[in-house]
Amino acid sequence: MAPGNTLVPRLMDRCRGADIRRYGFELPARAEYVSRARRLTCDQLNHWGIDEDTRDIAALIVSELVTNAVLHTASEHFACELRDSDGRLRVAVQDQGQRPMGPRLRHGAEDEYGRGLQLVDTLSSFWGTRDVEDGPGRVVWAELPC
Repeated sequence: MAPGNTLVPRLMDRCRGADIRRYGFELPARAEYVSRARRLTCDQLNHWGIDEDTRDIAALIVSELVTNAVLHTASEHFACELRDSDGRLRVAVQDQGQRPMGPRLRHGAEDEYGRGLQLVDTLSSFWGTRDVEDGPGRVVWAELPC
């Protein structure tokens, strides 16, 4: 990911004195890289001094979102961004998939898939998805207080 590139849409200009920290990485969209994404997330959040509970929740969310990108899209790679701003931590994962519908939260116990998003929904303050503006793919993001 290029420096300064963000997966999260810019909603407003940064105020003078606002402290925004960003960190991103890109990995191959293969199952063996899910643990690497978790480890990179934990290492960076530890470096930023984020508390252990928030760090563990963020790592779990990254794991779920990356797993979805690996299993349910035709991506060759995925990108992940961590953004710490104003007491909120936002995790975003971008894939290259071309599915007709985005990720869906499922509620039935009989559904084999979708439990990861239920977990993301439970652990985060907010979460959502959007299509990539300049090509195929989707960004799924989750926010939590830190």
